Amino acid sequence: MTIEKRVDRVTFKISGPDATHLLHDVLTPPVLEDGEARWFALLAPQGKLLAEGLIGWADGAHWLDVPAAVTENFFKRMKMYRLRAKMDIEMLAETHAVGWSAEAPETGIVHRDGRGEGLGYRVIAALADAEDWAEGTGQAKARIAAGIAEMGPDFATEEVFPHDIGMDHLGGVDFKKGCYVGQEVVSRMQHRGTARRRPVIVSGIVAGARGDAVVIGGKSVGTLGGVVGGTSVAIARIDKITDGGAASVAGAPVSLALPQWARYDFATPGGDSEDD
Repeated sequence: MTIEKRVDRVTFKISGPDATHLLHDVLTPPVLEDGEARWFALLAPQGKLLAEGLIGWADGAHWLDVPAAVTENFFKRMKMYRLRAKMDIEMLAETHAVGWSAEAPETGIVHRDGRGEGLGYRVIAALADAEDWAEGTGQAKARIAAGIAEMGPDFATEEVFPHDIGMDHLGGVDFKKGCYVGQEVVSRMQHRGTARRRPVIVSGIVAGARGDAVVIGGKSVGTLGGVVGGTSVAIARIDKITDGGAASVAGAPVSLALPQWARYDFATPGGDSEDD
């Protein structure tokens, strides 16, 4: 079994009697001690993502992975929110590795990626146990095929709202719990149905790269994320995309498709798009 080493992700272990309660009050999803791995985000007060990753419970602690580029800021903010809470926040960049496997390994801290089927398993292990992990693109290909954008490969910190990347559809936001950082803005977008930027799967890319515009009718409707095997997840204005409309990237035609989990649609010719 091959495990891909994800050098762009860093592990945090958060434990203690107050850990679950505080994380539930600070992060976007329901934070439970049930062993499920959920998509989470830490938001700025204005509602945009500062960090994202998976959070799962194992061995009496919550295990999180975040993009390496936001590690220090995430650590700083979590220590600030902790105040006098009885909990420990451990950044494990020097001791543990984050990996991905299409099948569940028998060793390590293993959580199935709960965002959808076919997304494999996140694996966390001590560096000594990860020496034979290999480089690969399996995780990226599975994620792009599912229409899931990720901080780092596809967008930068403080660049998107949870709705822009579909967290509201994939269990990444709990709209029933009380306040969390950025909750007011996110709840307003949900109840007013104002989200228009959404993930779109782009295929047939021959010359594009991250940051390139997806163009329809001479106008940009969205921006490519990282390109792997000619495919990418773009964050696009779905109200500007008509079903069957010709799209291009870097002057070459591409195909656009909605993720299978999407509860939104492209605009109808001469009309407006539907959104929740």
